[in-house]
Amino acid sequence: MNGIGTAVRRVLEKPWLWAFVAAIATWLATIAFTGGRGGGEVLTAAFTFATFYVIVGIGQMYVITLGPGNVDLSIPATITLAGSVATKVMDTQDSMIAVGLLVALACGVAVGCFNYALILILRIPPIIATLSSSFLVQSTAIAFGRGIRIKPPPALADFTTASIHGVPVLAVCVIVLTAVMSVVLNRTIYGRWVIAIGQNIRAAGLAGVNVNRTRFATYVMSAAFAGLCGYLLSGFSGGASLSMGEEYLLTSIALVVIGGSSVAGGSSNLPGLWGAALFLFLVVTMLNTYGLGAGFRYLATGLIIIGVIIAASGRRASR
Repeated sequence: MNGIGTAVRRVLEKPWLWAFVAAIATWLATIAFTGGRGGGEVLTAAFTFATFYVIVGIGQMYVITLGPGNVDLSIPATITLAGSVATKVMDTQDSMIAVGLLVALACGVAVGCFNYALILILRIPPIIATLSSSFLVQSTAIAFGRGIRIKPPPALADFTTASIHGVPVLAVCVIVLTAVMSVVLNRTIYGRWVIAIGQNIRAAGLAGVNVNRTRFATYVMSAAFAGLCGYLLSGFSGGASLSMGEEYLLTSIALVVIGGSSVAGGSSNLPGLWGAALFLFLVVTMLNTYGLGAGFRYLATGLIIIGVIIAASGRRASR
């Protein structure tokens, strides 16, 4: 019994727990209002849209883990650029799907390199550097796309929308990706360097951590994940558009915070991203189900998010 009690206490102490508790409570409140109808469909939709949130959330979480001031504000523009370029390169042909993926990732890597060049060479704070970069990247996407919406290859569209017994195939793939990136963060030298830099960048440097190389790899990885999201999102939504990345700026940051990671850096976890992503989608679904106006939905969403953050912060402080 003592072993079971210890295991339960360990679970209750996890910083990501509150995100999942909030998501489950929100889902139960939604199906209670509908009398239990449509509960499965709501969960399927939640996992589908949460998948795209988590993809960009992984990269953003790694960046924020680097410590105060580190944040990637170029994610929405990178999503748009990668989706636009990849869709145009694939030109609806299934045979070009792999090439489109490589192109999307290359767009992300290029943006990540440019972001860190601004940070390292010009000594621009990351928040300013990535914000400035986003304007240039978005302008490039506009010039390249010219407002033309090209349909994705049928095979890519089928993959991004496929589900087995109500479980999205893409969500399963991203759950595996999340597990892999969790191992990278907690079990590899690179991941430990990221955490060490976030805890104390000066001490990490004195301990032999290659600070610049680690930060460079992290910003490139964040942009690459944004490129991957743009590629998959263009397949899911029937083509790329210039507004496809807009909602992912604040969402990617909110995922990190609600998921139990420290905004001060040095302490992060990946399971919480899924809880936060499901919660953010389900809370909007719940408020829409209740038939609330847009203004009240925004107010209620903000208050609920603040409540979850306070609850999680209080839990960490008590420990």
